[in-house]
Amino acid sequence: VQLQAFGGGLVQAGGSLRLSCAASGRTFSAYAVAWFRQAPGKEREFVAVIGWSGTNIDYVDSVKGRFTISRDSAKNTVDLQMNSLKPEDTAVYYCAADSPYSMVVAGKGRYWGQGTQVTVSS
Repeated sequence: VQLQAFGGGLVQAGGSLRLSCAASGRTFSAYAVAWFRQAPGKEREFVAVIGWSGTNIDYVDSVKGRFTISRDSAKNTVDLQMNSLKPEDTAVYYCAADSPYSMVVAGKGRYWGQGTQVTVSS
């Protein structure tokens, strides 16, 4: 499975961005997919995850109510809609995929995208 994350950019505080994680490989639909982020000088942080069926979803507390993760199995994509962005959301965002769900959430998934930069100006 190869993952490609895209959709990052520069946005003002309060704005929105939509990230996409596109995958190649038929097994992608069987994997949980998570988004992580890493800000300069900080450790990588879990942001959101969606299970293979799309019914199990979880977010880090700091983005609940602002970010929405979704997947389109027909297109082999997982999106992260980010609204009400804050300067502290600035980071490189990565998508990761694997099974089981718990391993992906722990940051131990085998498959990772290359990252896309999100910059939120105040």
